[in-house]
Amino acid sequence: MKDDERFMAEALAEARQGVGRTSPNPAVGAILVKDGRIVGRGFHRSAGAPHAEVEAIVHGAGKARGATLYTTLEPCNHQGRTPPCTEAILAAGVRRVVVGSGDPNPAVVGGGLRRLRARGVQVARGVLQAETDHLNRAWLFYVTHQQPYVTLKVALSADGKLAAADGSSRWISSPQSRVRAHALRAEADAVLVGAGTVKHDDPRLTARMKGARSPLRVVLDGRASTSPRTRALRPPALLLTTRGRPARYPGVPGLDVERLPSRRGHPGQVDLDAALHLLAGRGVVSLLVEGGADVLTQFLLADRWNSLVLFVAPKLLGARARGFFLADLGPSIGDALELGAFRVEQSGPDALLIVERAAPRPL
Repeated sequence: MKDDERFMAEALAEARQGVGRTSPNPAVGAILVKDGRIVGRGFHRSAGAPHAEVEAIVHGAGKARGATLYTTLEPCNHQGRTPPCTEAILAAGVRRVVVGSGDPNPAVVGGGLRRLRARGVQVARGVLQAETDHLNRAWLFYVTHQQPYVTLKVALSADGKLAAADGSSRWISSPQSRVRAHALRAEADAVLVGAGTVKHDDPRLTARMKGARSPLRVVLDGRASTSPRTRALRPPALLLTTRGRPARYPGVPGLDVERLPSRRGHPGQVDLDAALHLLAGRGVVSLLVEGGADVLTQFLLADRWNSLVLFVAPKLLGARARGFFLADLGPSIGDALELGAFRVEQSGPDALLIVERAAPRPL
């Protein structure tokens, strides 16, 4: 078992090389082991590219017969954009397959392992499953619930402020935290901000990291008031507004505009469930929400978030500064909104607080 865990850790290291590059597919890594030695490695590089298992077998250059294949996700047994991995495993003569996570995809859901067992291949599953599940937590949630995995990202001062009294917010967090924030963008399919953030900050919403793909820019603007000159509307971009607004955006030819229902009791404010349903239908597996305060508050109150990432800077902005949570929940401590336990890390001089939680209520 120790050897299985050691080699699965190697497969996880392979899988991490594909994070942020494979959507709408999961990030998967595989290791081919023979006589206690690694003889092949592979990871899924992008949608449509060979799967990790095939990469490892090819890299093994004929050494797969009688070997053990370690893969972070159950091998597929169906024809998609690439042939079934089970066929490649059987053709190569692999003797044993060790799996981290099961695949909840209805086209797979145990079929890959059943096929291998039926053909005499030894199968073990659940090795380092907590780690392999965590690696693909967004994809697993998307496949299981048909809705995007939502991460709320906030940079704030130690007294819980999002911006100074004059509205300025650059830069609350440290350079190290900004690098980590760009890494979050690089892993996301889409990054969402509200009209207020676009107006005050004119963000580019790109992942400024070498080799990273930039996410789809999504502007939540129920009144369609965003300036056509803003950088957030440069393609690929999507403007989510309310019904009754123009289907085309003046000054931005070809901008993708979707008109959605208004939030009940809040005319001119886009209904979040409708927005998430639309994004899921467009294949957005992971959504990063960067603000501003109104949008973040809406997601928290609607229970439409999976993880919360807070970069807390060692600065105090004072009583007149703008807080990040705008709702009045009531006078008593019993009225507090429970977030869950934080995991705490260091990010330069900042503290990085992370909450990862069980699934919110379904759409």
